[in-house]
Amino acid sequence: MSTNENNDNNNSDKKLPKFNMNNRAALISLIVLIGVILLFIVFQNRDYSIEISYTDFLRYLTESKISSVKILDEILIHGEYVDKRGEFRTYIPYNDVHLMERLIEAGVTVQGGNIEAPPLKIFLELLPWVIGFVFIWFMFRQVQGSGNRAFSFGKSKAKRYLDSGTHITFADVAGQKEAKYELQEVVEFLKNPAKFVKIGAKIPTGVLLVGLPGTGKTLLAKAIAGEADVAFFHMSGSDFVEMFVGVGASRVRDLFDQGRKNAPCILFIDELDAVGRTRGAGYGGGHDEREQTLNQMLVEMDGFDTKDGVIILAATNRPDVLDPALLRPGRFDRQVVIDMPDIKEREDILKIHTKKINVDADIAFKKLARATPGTSGADLANLVNEAALFAARRNKTKVEMIDFEDARDKILMGVAKRSKIIPPKERIMTAYHESGHALLHFLLENADPLHKVTIIPHGRALGMSLSLPENDAYSKSEAWLLDWITIHMGGYAAEALIYGETTTGSQQDIEGATGIARRMVCEWGMSKDLGPIAYGQKEEPIFLGKEIARHKEYSEETAEKIDHEIKRIVNAGLEKAREMLSKNQDKLKILAETLVARETLDGEEIAELLGFVYKKEQID
Repeated sequence: MSTNENNDNNNSDKKLPKFNMNNRAALISLIVLIGVILLFIVFQNRDYSIEISYTDFLRYLTESKISSVKILDEILIHGEYVDKRGEFRTYIPYNDVHLMERLIEAGVTVQGGNIEAPPLKIFLELLPWVIGFVFIWFMFRQVQGSGNRAFSFGKSKAKRYLDSGTHITFADVAGQKEAKYELQEVVEFLKNPAKFVKIGAKIPTGVLLVGLPGTGKTLLAKAIAGEADVAFFHMSGSDFVEMFVGVGASRVRDLFDQGRKNAPCILFIDELDAVGRTRGAGYGGGHDEREQTLNQMLVEMDGFDTKDGVIILAATNRPDVLDPALLRPGRFDRQVVIDMPDIKEREDILKIHTKKINVDADIAFKKLARATPGTSGADLANLVNEAALFAARRNKTKVEMIDFEDARDKILMGVAKRSKIIPPKERIMTAYHESGHALLHFLLENADPLHKVTIIPHGRALGMSLSLPENDAYSKSEAWLLDWITIHMGGYAAEALIYGETTTGSQQDIEGATGIARRMVCEWGMSKDLGPIAYGQKEEPIFLGKEIARHKEYSEETAEKIDHEIKRIVNAGLEKAREMLSKNQDKLKILAETLVARETLDGEEIAELLGFVYKKEQID
């Protein structure tokens, strides 16, 4: 056998799981116990007496050859011969009323007793109980884990990181300068607590990271631990609550005990809203298991038994549902908002994620960052991974710009269904519908630049027009909203203009336009008749954590005015779309016919086709 084969065998042996010594000893003990029981059964069940017939027994009794007998349960006779030649047994086949008289007349010693149950029968009757006991015993050993303590499901499930020496630091987190500045104090305290104690300052006990999903809350928490080089315990809010009453509170106590033993350290609780929601709002009342867990957490964070050196970090994207007691000074009194990345931060995030893949040297990260507004760090990581998958499927050795663009389109529009067969008439109607949307992007002053239009089905849509904003926008003007409603109604207007009827393909467009108009009237105060008043408060039960209704707090007359305003805004957008498309019907026809022939057009191609000026600076 070669050396490589030996190494492979050794490596394969190392990969085999090691059998726990305690479990091995328990298994050996169980085998020995079963063996002893079987030996006991074999030897106890052996009977050295010879069975004779009842007729021979009566004959021996008449001939005075029997010295003594023992009658068991009036059916079995064990006896000895006078000449000591051995023992015998016989069964009484019928109710012999004269048996005792005959035994006395023959001078035989008589004893009585009961038939003992065979050990095998006893063992078979006890076997189910033994198996059940062994099963429960092994189950408890599995539940106990490494501590070998019974009922250890009440122990914390916190995972400890940063023990291997591979630390995550703030350099691994792109952007978030303001959040890093807020968290730098925590790092300084963990590194040099005497600096704060000397001046009499007290570092916040708890820091709450608030942000949308994928913005990097967990990554920032790990970076704090890496910067300070301390132990980092991670646990999800849902890990506290179990089906057993009191388990959550027990795990909270154990988590903070671990923290105190490893101080200074960081305890990170992800998705805090799973356990920290406002008390008294659920169906369970004041003795709900989740509320007991929350009460224990409140006591541990700022009770009598507190200790410095333990920093509690938590992350949530629903700070509005948290119990006020969690947010008071002394607990999570510092909230750090983790925003969505801006264009510069998106560029830095893309560069960090592309360090691990082989990318082409001419990748325009700034262009990608500008073309991905509103995306989080997790979205950008997914974009890089999708681009790498595209390159691998195309048998490339490097990820090129076209791969990133295809990955972006896949994420924004969905997977293209090129194999879906669309009837020619429906295909042409879809082309006019999408051309109506696309043309208005060039005709309206406040519209975002058009990125791409396609009649290839994506998801549930037969076609799609996609625009990308020139810059990151954090608020929208009334003019932009009105133009966006006009663009929504562009497909509907194009169908009515060309065919004199509309199709069901306008459903999502109508819903989008109506939703924007309703929020303009009810939330944003953009109606001159109704004014800057919020109509209808969101009714949001805490135990559900999502909006399920809008509470009506206005009269029927006001409701009619709201409906009238919504209808006026949507109809105004529709009329504007009809007017513009009617004036540019020749451009609409050219664009639709070209779209039928080529299936997909980008904004620059459409601008060149129709003679518009394309804003190249949007992605440069």
